[in-house]
Amino acid sequence: MKPIALLVLPFVLGACATSSHSSLANPRVVRAASDAQRSVLVERVKALAGTWEGKADEGVLQNVFSVGSGGSAVREIMFPGTPHEMTNMYHMDGDSLVMTHYCAMGNQPRMRASVGPNPDEIRFEFDGVSNLRAPDEMYMGSMTLTIIDQDHIRETWQHYVKGVKGDPTVFELTRKR
Repeated sequence: MKPIALLVLPFVLGACATSSHSSLANPRVVRAASDAQRSVLVERVKALAGTWEGKADEGVLQNVFSVGSGGSAVREIMFPGTPHEMTNMYHMDGDSLVMTHYCAMGNQPRMRASVGPNPDEIRFEFDGVSNLRAPDEMYMGSMTLTIIDQDHIRETWQHYVKGVKGDPTVFELTRKR
């Protein structure tokens, strides 16, 4: 190793350690959601706790919503107990509601919703995706959750392949009593 490299190496290693440590010491801080924002976003999703049923191409569709983590997160399991089981996790991030879709395909799109003009619709828009293994792999890019009434909801999912929108998939669900 050349003498100049030996002199520079401690600075490079120190900068890496400092850079990594700085992000932990200075995490991103968000503006807290107002009570009104929480009531239109996460509180609406928390109110869905329970089992929902509908029809799908494969037969009966079932979704189960449960509230956890001290009331700060909602877990939705789609197609529980089947090979296509998927999980959606909802939580507030500042003044927006974030949903991560743990897809049966193995990727995890993140979508974000803010308070919109219609309080009965929560529109989640693409915010990123992890584990996308190829640029032409399909992923979910948006989802609109429509709360028709306390016992009826609609989920409209929009997938993308190569950045191009596919046909939407719509699930009409009724609360199981």
